[in-house]
Amino acid sequence: MERLRLMNRQGFTLVELALVLVIVGLLITGVLKGEALIQNAKIKKLVNQKESISAAFYTFYDRYGMYPGDENILNTPTGDTHDNPALPNGQINGNEQYWLFEDLALAGIINGSFNGTSDLPSNAFGGTITIVWANHYGLTDNWCTFTNVPFDAAEMVDRKYDDGVYNTGSIRASTIYTNAAAKQLWWRM
Repeated sequence: MERLRLMNRQGFTLVELALVLVIVGLLITGVLKGEALIQNAKIKKLVNQKESISAAFYTFYDRYGMYPGDENILNTPTGDTHDNPALPNGQINGNEQYWLFEDLALAGIINGSFNGTSDLPSNAFGGTITIVWANHYGLTDNWCTFTNVPFDAAEMVDRKYDDGVYNTGSIRASTIYTNAAAKQLWWRM
């Protein structure tokens, strides 16, 4: 009887252990690939957001002859209450960054409801999207700004759509890409 108990105390065979390790490896690989797919989808969404906002921005200009947020015609678009007689100057400054999205929504160019004082759309990474007249590394223009973009995603966008250098070209970032902090990504309008 003692002999039978000893024979039943066998551990895992090498084949069983190898099979378990292969399965664990496949699961880890699947998770890592899934994370990469999610990151790539967010990057594509961010790029599509920039293209959509640019199209809306210039559609408004074609329709009204002024940039959204920077217009000075009373009740243009219909329902707009943020008119400034000192405008237009072609520069999105101060509160105009909020008026811009309100104007686009009131004109029916974009979806959403913006109050013109604090509402901004969200980007694919959970930050905000604004358009602001600013100087970034010596180039002053209206820039589409995406906040809270992971450093590797910001670098990937810059490499694919510009020169890959954080402080030159039409896409710029708040700090060098080797710094792992989240970036502000500026894309020239």
